[in-house]
Amino acid sequence: MSKFESRQSQLKLDTDEGWVVQVYGSNRRLLCVLEPSHGWIFLIGCGVGLLLSVIWINIARYSPSLEPPPPAESPALQVD
Repeated sequence: MSKFESRQSQLKLDTDEGWVVQVYGSNRRLLCVLEPSHGWIFLIGCGVGLLLSVIWINIARYSPSLEPPPPAESPALQVD
């Protein structure tokens, strides 16, 4: 195996790893790197948040209210 073949197989392995987004500032400094795992974690977090909000709304809809019901009739005034 020559140096050219080993280098070519190494480059092929690097390109099959997936995508990476690198964000740079105006002064050409690396600010952050977003990898595929970050995207999956974000989507899982959105799904869990949506699930919790649906559960919370259903619980709030069918739970009894905390305020006492208003009286049906006003009490009669007693005069001594």
